[in-house]
Amino acid sequence: MSTLRRVFHFHVLLVVLGSTLAFAQDAKPSDEAPAPKADTKAKSEAKAKDTDTDKDKDKTDEQDKAKPAKPKIETATFGGGCFWCTEAVFERLQGVKSVVSGYSGGNVANPTYEMVSTGLTGHAEVIQIEYDANVVSFDKLLELFWHAHDPTTVDSQGPDFGPQYRSIILYHSEAQKNAAKKAIHDLNAKRKNRSSIATQVVPFEAFYPAEEYHQDYARNHRGYDYVETYITPKLRKLKSMLK
Repeated sequence: MSTLRRVFHFHVLLVVLGSTLAFAQDAKPSDEAPAPKADTKAKSEAKAKDTDTDKDKDKTDEQDKAKPAKPKIETATFGGGCFWCTEAVFERLQGVKSVVSGYSGGNVANPTYEMVSTGLTGHAEVIQIEYDANVVSFDKLLELFWHAHDPTTVDSQGPDFGPQYRSIILYHSEAQKNAAKKAIHDLNAKRKNRSSIATQVVPFEAFYPAEEYHQDYARNHRGYDYVETYITPKLRKLKSMLK
């Protein structure tokens, strides 16, 4: 074989080897495999689920806020003259659940109106108030109490005279006692040279409901002289405080 042909064959062999190597290089798998693509659908579903959970939580929070607080029923017992008057005032106050006229502060069990009217039983005409402390506070009740009668008079109120008409607060807890005494101290500080507060502050012991015909008297006796002369004007005067 001539030298020229050998050179030609060698050249052809190089070309073939070069093509083979290039093909092999292209076909060789990459050392670093591409990162698998994220499961977009799964992520979307998870995100949607989280969003729904957040919405449900927000909805629950809103419902809890809108839900009225569980009533916190407490009792207050006040005497401020004739219980017909004080009953008519406090039963119109928002947050008050019930007002019952009766007798308290004395030393005779189960007294009648006739017995209390003698002034010898030690009892005062009072009202027992059941109220929701989440709606109206004891301090608010006290504020209305001071305005619903004259707390500076002793054993009398308006046209009524006798110890049964005295101003009195019968407290049911230390908190009520402290609130009442503080209120009296503050009122006296403002009054200076005027008559001081005569309201008694004593612990509650017993309450005796008055006879049925005394209950809700003002509502049941519209037009009666006592109601129109003393109670109706008082309700007009205190209207702004009864909202």
